Amino acid sequence: MTHSDKPLVVIAIGGNSLIRDAEHMDVLDQYRAAGQTAQYIVPIIKAGYRVLVTHGNGPQVGFILLRSELARDIIHQVPLANCVADTQGSIGLQIAQSLQNEFLHQGVTQAVAALVTQCVVDENDPSFTKPSKPIGPFMSAAEAQQHERDDGWAVGEDSGRGWRRLVPSPQPLEVVEMAAIRTLLDSGTLVIAAGGGGIPVVYRKDGELRPRPAVIDKDAASCLLACELGAPIFIISTDVDKVALNFGTDKQVEIDRMTAAECRDYLAAGHFAAGSMRPKIESALKFLEQGGQEVIITQPHNLRADLQNIYGTHIVP
Repeated sequence: MTHSDKPLVVIAIGGNSLIRDAEHMDVLDQYRAAGQTAQYIVPIIKAGYRVLVTHGNGPQVGFILLRSELARDIIHQVPLANCVADTQGSIGLQIAQSLQNEFLHQGVTQAVAALVTQCVVDENDPSFTKPSKPIGPFMSAAEAQQHERDDGWAVGEDSGRGWRRLVPSPQPLEVVEMAAIRTLLDSGTLVIAAGGGGIPVVYRKDGELRPRPAVIDKDAASCLLACELGAPIFIISTDVDKVALNFGTDKQVEIDRMTAAECRDYLAAGHFAAGSMRPKIESALKFLEQGGQEVIITQPHNLRADLQNIYGTHIVP
């Protein structure tokens, strides 16, 4: 069997799942979290799958943007698109190095490459006038209102967990580096791509690319990649074990398995919060509609080589 004949699994790692809690947010803590996640990906490689890893950057891109704004009286500020690129480099390094070290410890010969990735968006995407993507640390309502008043931030409450800064989150239309990703995967390389949803870019009339200030949802970008590459399995790794109905209430019920039709009904009933579980569910449905076989939503530590028995929520056509 050649590398290109092996089934492809796309694993999207949430930016929040690399941060355990408010006491473990620094770079070393994120390295440790990436190292733990790498341990759970290695058995999937050993079972004979090709793997493409994507990752979120919601907390991390907010940290970089906040540092830039705090230092604006000392040095130039960093545009949001460049902050996304910075997180691709830093988180990509953490995941790639953790995987390489874990392969070494387990005696696995496996190449790894983290690829800086651009995603084309529509210049007129409505999200540019209606910011919706939560980034950065959680805040109290009072802190959020102060930033809104003093710094001009768009802010919003994030799924009952606190307030966060909101930025535009346009839909990804095309992955610029798709040919390179495909070539690397077919050569047997584990690829880390579309970090933070990819760097948002637009085409000018002359065909040149230009960045845009936004953070693309990483699940939407991961879905685009999975569909374009014909992956049968799409795993969305997040900070909860399973998808739940009536999340955060005394009527909360976790879901082991559901069909796409059931998923659409729950979505229409308002069970999945915007900026949190909703984009994951929307991406799962789109993946299944375009021929995907299964979506698994779970925490990183639940990953295992036997994909059908992963503890989490399994969504099927």
